[in-house]
Amino acid sequence: MDPSRGGILSLETRKKTLEEFFHEGKEVGYAITVLLIIGCLIALERIIVLGSMSSKIKAQEKNLDTPNSNNPLGRLLQIYHDNKAVDAETLELKLDEGILRETPKVDRGVNLIKMFAAIAPLMGLLGTVIGMIMTFQTITLFGTGDPKIMVGNISLALVTTALGLICALPLILIHSIVAGKAKGVLQKLDEQSAGLIAAIAEKESK
Repeated sequence: MDPSRGGILSLETRKKTLEEFFHEGKEVGYAITVLLIIGCLIALERIIVLGSMSSKIKAQEKNLDTPNSNNPLGRLLQIYHDNKAVDAETLELKLDEGILRETPKVDRGVNLIKMFAAIAPLMGLLGTVIGMIMTFQTITLFGTGDPKIMVGNISLALVTTALGLICALPLILIHSIVAGKAKGVLQKLDEQSAGLIAAIAEKESK
């Protein structure tokens, strides 16, 4: 039995859904969502590329005598094999140059994800400011007699703030994952480069 005679049920059916709340963010909310989608797509592409790159590097580590140009370590090994006759200092410079050429390919898109994570909350704040300005304009024109007139603008202010934070949180996590993978690849190149230089230096000392 419903003691309110359907009143409570009627109020429940009038509650807004998540989709309705999302659309109240309007253009600013849509722009934040686009940032999240683009950031996730970039991250997905980077995770796939860096994962493939790491696998090829591991395969190359098992066969250091036969460089393969399909991976950064292979290209680094090719520099080593082409310059075995040079001294350790010259080889170090050439390998450093090779690592510098590989770094942009490894780090590509990582800073863009970080930038999106920083921009999203600011766009949410922008939506909040716009919503409050529109609320004050409504109060100026119609007064505060009917709160329903101001509801739409207040919703814009609150929803965009929430969307900005919802967008930023996963992007920060995704950035950490992608940046960690990129750092791992570059660290592996540095380790192998140091090993190759040490091998030449050892030969020179004999």
